[in-house]
Amino acid sequence: MDIREIQNLIKFVSKSGATEVKLEMDDFKITIKTTTEGVEPTTTYVQQMPASQAPVAQPAAAAPVAVVEANEDAKYITIKSPIIGTLYRKPSPDKPVFVEVGSTISKGDVVCVIEAMKLFNEIESEISGKIVKILVDDSSPVEFDQPLFLVDPS
Repeated sequence: MDIREIQNLIKFVSKSGATEVKLEMDDFKITIKTTTEGVEPTTTYVQQMPASQAPVAQPAAAAPVAVVEANEDAKYITIKSPIIGTLYRKPSPDKPVFVEVGSTISKGDVVCVIEAMKLFNEIESEISGKIVKILVDDSSPVEFDQPLFLVDPS
């Protein structure tokens, strides 16, 4: 089972409303537990090792999640990822980034590209304003609906 299959399983479990799912196969075990609505599910991945080594438990790889203070950032609009893939802040390695903190953007401006299945998708802003926070690093994996940028529309 690869990381994409695990991520899809996590999404399925969180949408299904189940509180706990355990999956055991010959070479690994996965336990996914969800708690309250709006909280990311917790995943434990255990890969079986040879008898000479103990099993190792580690969290499944997931994109970083930004914790946003409700009071501080409530006046900002979030640009979210429309797809799963790898986010790039530059059109190519030798070019400058699309936007920085403080950049003024207009509706339709490209703010980043997301690579999905060897296709580079330009992500355009649906709002005008000023970039106040960049929530994802360059070359990072992103999930569907993951916050990418905070924009001050005023």
